[in-house]
This record gives sequence, C-alpha cells and structure tokens, in this order.
Amino acid sequence: MHSTRRNLPQLLGDARRWFDEGLLTALEAAGAAPVSPTQVQLFAVLDDQGSTVAELARHMGVTRQTAHQAVHGLVAAGLLAQAPHPASARQRLIRRTREGERAHRQASTILERLEEQLAERIGREQVDALRTTLEAPWGRPPGPGDLSQK
Repeated sequence: MHSTRRNLPQLLGDARRWFDEGLLTALEAAGAAPVSPTQVQLFAVLDDQGSTVAELARHMGVTRQTAHQAVHGLVAAGLLAQAPHPASARQRLIRRTREGERAHRQASTILERLEEQLAERIGREQVDALRTTLEAPWGRPPGPGDLSQK
C-alpha cells in the first residue's frame, strides 16, 4: 500500500514557503519593490562582506545562471551593487546597497514577527525545539554506501 505520509524534505519545503509567502506579502503591503522567492533566498545567503555569484549559487543550491539573474534583478531594483573582487580581476563581489541594507533589516523584522506568529499558533516550545533541532550539526550528507539497507 502506498503511504501518504510526507517526507521531511517536503515538510521543510512547505515550512520555507510559509515563511517566504508571509515575507513577500508583508513586503508588498509595506510598499517594497517586488522581489521573487529566489531573490529573497539570495538576500538571505549574501555575506555582509559581499559574495560572488558562484558563492551565492552554491549557498542557494541553484545554477550560476539562476543566481546571476536574481542578482541582476536586485541590482536593477537598487538593492545590490557589484564591485571589483580584490583577489580576482575576473570576479565581482555582490553587496547590498544602502537601500538593500534597509530592506534586509525590514525583512529580518518581518521574519521575527512571522516566527512569533508561528509560536502563537503551534506553541513556543515547539518553535524552540524546531530551532534547536535545525541548528544542531547534522554532519555531511551520507554517501551512497551509507544508505544501503542492512
């Protein structure tokens, strides 16, 4: 018989979408420039000192082309800027602009409110336990030999 039980990656994806939808809705209501979920994810992984497109793509788990498109949309919106990389003439560092820093702070505040709303819905203990579990070191993903049935 086929199980209808959803696996953890599906559940984690739903949880991420819940936060993304809440964030995007709140940003839109506040009059912020429209951004895509991919652009939100890029903003979340962007290092404060700047990141290359390749680093962003790796942290987001997307192709360089997808990260590049997201960067260009955010540059056009005035939220990001490109600067020469000090260690490589071929690479550019992607950094938040002053407006991008403001938007990042605004998004952080909204995410804190969403977390509080989640705690009201499912309980503070559950949210704290979820955070503790997700912050625990998981180690590297198992290799193919580690997944064989014993």
